[in-house]
Parts: sequence; C-alpha cells; structure tokens
Amino acid sequence: MLFEGQSISLTMLDNGIAEFCFNSQTESINKFDQSTFWEFREVVKILQTTQDLKAVLVTSGKGVFIVGADITEFLTMFENTEEQLKVWLKDANSIFNGFEDLNVPTAVAINGIALGGGLEMCLCCDFRIASDAALVGVPETQLGLIPGFGGTTRLPRLIGSDNAVEWISTGKHYKAAAAMKFGVIDAVVSDDLLRDAAIDTLNQAIHGDLDWQARRQQRTSALKLSTNEALMSFSTCKAMVFAKAGRNYPAPMAAIDVIEKSAALNRDQALLIEHAAFAKLAKTSAATSLVGLFLNDQYLKKSAKTASKTADKVISKAAVLGAGIMGGGIAYQSAVKGIPIVMKDIREDALDLGMATASKILNKGVSLGKVSVPKMIETLSRIKPTLNYEDIKGADIIIEAVIENPAIKDSVLQETEALIDENTILTSNTSTISIDLLATNLKRPEKFCGMHFFNPVHKMKLVEVIRGSKTSEQTIASTVAYASALGKSPIVVNDCPGFLVNRILFPYFKGFSMLIRDGADFQKVDKIMEQFGWPMGPAYLLDVVGIDTGHHSEAVLAAGYPDRMGKIDKDIVSVLFEAGRYGQKTGDGFYSYSKDKKGRPVKKLDAQIEALVSTVAAHPKEFSREEIINRMMIPMLIESIRCYEEKIVASVAELDMGLIYGIGFPPFRGGALRYADSIGLKELCELANQYSDLGKAYEPTEKMRAMADSGETFY
Repeated sequence: MLFEGQSISLTMLDNGIAEFCFNSQTESINKFDQSTFWEFREVVKILQTTQDLKAVLVTSGKGVFIVGADITEFLTMFENTEEQLKVWLKDANSIFNGFEDLNVPTAVAINGIALGGGLEMCLCCDFRIASDAALVGVPETQLGLIPGFGGTTRLPRLIGSDNAVEWISTGKHYKAAAAMKFGVIDAVVSDDLLRDAAIDTLNQAIHGDLDWQARRQQRTSALKLSTNEALMSFSTCKAMVFAKAGRNYPAPMAAIDVIEKSAALNRDQALLIEHAAFAKLAKTSAATSLVGLFLNDQYLKKSAKTASKTADKVISKAAVLGAGIMGGGIAYQSAVKGIPIVMKDIREDALDLGMATASKILNKGVSLGKVSVPKMIETLSRIKPTLNYEDIKGADIIIEAVIENPAIKDSVLQETEALIDENTILTSNTSTISIDLLATNLKRPEKFCGMHFFNPVHKMKLVEVIRGSKTSEQTIASTVAYASALGKSPIVVNDCPGFLVNRILFPYFKGFSMLIRDGADFQKVDKIMEQFGWPMGPAYLLDVVGIDTGHHSEAVLAAGYPDRMGKIDKDIVSVLFEAGRYGQKTGDGFYSYSKDKKGRPVKKLDAQIEALVSTVAAHPKEFSREEIINRMMIPMLIESIRCYEEKIVASVAELDMGLIYGIGFPPFRGGALRYADSIGLKELCELANQYSDLGKAYEPTEKMRAMADSGETFY
C-alpha cells in the first residue's frame, strides 16, 4: 500500500500498474470535498516519484464512481471574493493537471455515476472504460455554474466544441452507451468485466499498441478549428442556447463564451479563462439560488427517506375515488411506479375519461420511444376501473378525489370509512378544504389526512401531505412514503385554509385582480411576470388552472383570511366566471384557445375580453415594470413569511420547494424566502410600506419588522 487515506488509497499491482481507488470511509458515496482534494494531491506526489511505475488504473470502491464536488461546501465557498475563488480553482486544477501530466498511461474504470467533478477526473485520464450501468455528465449549469475542474477545456478538445456545448449547456446525464457515441467513453463492458478491461487497455498502452501520448496531446492543445469554423460554430450555439436559457440563467451562455475564448489556447491558458468565469458565476444570485434549491431538494429526499423507514404500513395497493383527469392522473402515477390501484367512480364515462388520461400519457411515451408497448400494457393492467365500492376493500391507502365540495366529500369519506378496515389510510385530494372540517364526521380521524396532488399529476413533482389536528404521525409517515414511492416530492403541511401553496398563490392573484381594477393591461402584466421568471403570467396561469377553480378557491380563502384575501368589489375572475369563460377547459378565459396539429393549446387575444375587462377596470393606466412586480410579489412574499411564522411547514426548505414544485416559482430566485433574503427584509418592509393603501396583504408582520431591524435572514 503506497497510500491509504479516508477517501483514497493507492496500491501497486502487477506489471508496474498502480491502482488509484476512490473509496470514502466516511460517506456512502465518493465526492470531491476538501479532505479528498488534500489526499488527491498527496497521491499525485507519490505517483510522480514512484520508481518503475508503468501505468495508473483509477477505480472506485463504491457503487458509484464520483458524484461530483461536495455541493454542501459551495455556499460557504461563494462568500469568498472572485480573486479568492480563482486562487482556489487554480490550486485545485493544479492537482488534476499533475495527474494528467504523469509520464505513464492512465485509465479509469467508471463503474457508476460520474458527474461534474467526477467526470472531469475521468477526462484527465487517457482512457475511459465504463460499465454498462454508468451514468456521466457535467450538470453544473443546472446549479448556475460551469464546470470548474477543466470540463470546459478538456471536453471540447475531446469531442468537439459543438458536442461539448450540448453537454455543458444542457447539463444532461448520459448513459454509457450514448456517451461512447460522442467519444467521451472509449469502451462499454458489463460490470463484472470492467476492471479487467481497464487493465487490459493499460497493458496495450504499456506495450505501445495504443498511442496514449497522442490522446493526451489532443486534450492539452488548442482546438482544431479554423477562424471561419469557429465563427459559425459559436454563433449558432449562442443563438440556440440563449433561446432556451434566456437572460435569467447566465451559466450556459458563459460556458460557450469560455469555450470560444479558449479555443486557440493550450490547456493551462484555457483553464485560467474557465477559473475567471466560474468565479464570476459563483457570485451571482442565480448560482446561490440554484445551489440552495439543490440542497433543499436533498433535504426533502432525506425527509421522505426517514418517513419511509418509520412508516408502519407498506403501501402495496391503492385506490382513488373519482376518476376523470385528476383521478386518471393519480391512477397512472401509482400504476407506472408498480403499485396497483383501483379507480372508483359512479359514472362509466368518468372511468373512461380516467383510463383515457392514463392511456394518453403512456401513448405519448410510446411515440417518443420512452415506453415500450409491453410496458404500456403492463402499466394499464395495474389500474382497475370500477363502479363497485366493494372493489376498494383491501387497499392500503385510499385517495378521495371527487368534486371540491365539502358536503359531497363528507358523504363519500363517511361511506368509504364504513367499508374499509381500521388500518387503511384515508386521504383527500382537496386543494383548499380544511382537513379538520372533512374529518368532523369520521370515526378514525387519526387515519385521515390530506394528499393534495397538482395537475397534471404526471408532470408536477409536489404532493402536499396535510396533517389534521387528530392525524397520527404514523399516518403522515406512511402517506409521505407512498408519495415518495410515486416519484413525487412530498411536503408535510399543517391544516389551514388553502394549506401552503394555494394560500400563498392567491394573494398573488388578488394583487393581479387589483392591478386590472386599477387600469393595468393584463397582457403587459403577463409579459412582465414571465420576464421576471414565472413560466406563465397570472392571466395565462388562471386560464390553465381554470377560472372556475380559481373562483371557488378564491371564495374559500376569502372566508379563511377576510382581512387580506377578502374579495374586491371589482374582480375580473368573478366576471369571467359569470360569463362562463373558464379558461383552457372551455376554450376561452383571459385568452381564447385553439389547438395546433399536435393537439397542444394555442392562446390568442379574444376581442370579447376587452369589453369584459372594461366592466371592472378604471380608465387604462400605465404601470412601470417595477410597480407591477412589486404589486404582484409583495403580498406573495408576506404570505409566505406568515406561513413560516405560523409553522404551516417545518422549514424554509419545504416552503420554498413547495412553491417551486407546486406553482413554478422562478427557480433561479430560489423560492419566496430565498428571494426575500436577496431583497433584504429591511428593504422589503420599506417597499411594502409604499403600498400600504392597498390593504393588509401588503402589511409586513411584526416578526418581519423585528427581523429586519436585527438584520436576520431566513437562510
């Protein structure tokens, strides 16, 4: 043994080959943290002075290779200045360079995940042999960054600038076979042959059958692009990437800029450009927010995993009451994850719609080549549509998803509870109705909770698991575990009108209605809020949600929070509801809708909407971009803070992820509380004071003011 640390070991094998093994003794995975970097440096020093060394084999002692850098260290690191970050990057890269410059051939056996810094380590090797289970990629742009350990330098020199831009700008993960087609991987073998294949490759290099020096020269020299080729390539890439990334996500464009500027340079010169760009991006709010989002997501996964371990009930069969689009979506999600589900309704046509919903999702997967026909048939076979209540017996969990009416839900829940055994979990997919209210007439309220899915179920990651005052912790744990098994991100929410997401969303909608009342152009508001980062503006979002759904939820929240969510006298949502314009579902709302050749809705302005808006609006008035954003966002931020203060959720991570996964809060802003931190609570309170005439929804809480005075933050 030449070296044995907490993360890395170095052993001499036969024929002068040294095995450099990443095998963390303190973590279940390998990652590049500060201690691993220190050991990496020591191992390189040993290799540089080892006598009779003929080659180096890089392996992993874990089920993964290296998942990347230790992201938990990022936010602290980003507090350094750009100059300090560049110094750190130069030092870290000197280790990678030292390894790459060893005067013997190197090969890596990639046995699993090699992402970010993990793949950048592999790019330093002369040969890359992968298991057929390996997954590789450089996902740093998804964190608002670019690769910082030579990825923007080595990858384009290995696979060409166009391919490198695709890999880096999208941040996609590639299976080994796909990566080999690009040239990132040299060979793919089964896992049991991986180590032997890598050693055989090294032996061929040692004996001169493989030209490892030429490969290394390619990675460390300038890109082979003429001036005209470079101009055409980078101009095209910039146009395509900007069209997708936009101004709010600067990292993909920065990556292209780095590759372009360093194309004519050698490795060491190119790395300096990479360091400067990484350091600059690390100081942006987008990077802070996106790294924070990643860490928050890991927190949710950890919480769900803990719930799965503590749950006293394994969900092996489910049932959904109420078919249609929502019931069909829930049934599909359970079936596709391997959990059989009964779909019960009182109407045959509703069951047909539910099955059609599941079939439509699967058919699209088949057409895209993502789902095989046998897989589609197998998934549909796990859904049992029925008109018979008896068929729900034996289900471990039942999701009530009937019409959003307290009386109807109460009747269905009581009838269902009388049929099922005492260990079955009963849940409601209600989006606004109090869980305690729905539990009033139940005999086993401890086995009842909310399980609020978001539409479309197969696309939306969030599930709100709502705890009633009598719900047992075991019921919550089992429901969270089931939601997690469905591939969702469950967040536990305490009972209140609107729960978490809708409670926070509707002050935003009310701010919109008040803008329209005061003369704003709803199209301009939509455009500005989309530029702010929302996937769609408030008018378009209301059309997608459904004006009828919005109108109903508005009434529930107005009753729950009359001081700040009470209905305004001139409400555009009520006017559209009374006109029967329910949005996309009826073909007209704020906009009118037709379908393109692929059946997707296409919106356009309807001449009739102007007359309807004029019944509620004052004289048309121009509002600045800043004023529109403030009037829309301030009440949403304040309501988010109220929810956190009232412990509707247990953590800032859950609140922010709920908004990102539930309503598409702009990810690059990190969620409502992260965004409030970026503004500063003192500044937010001062902004809110400017709009105090608009009502209590714009009034900061006392705790907000206290935090502002003491300089506190949520993160």
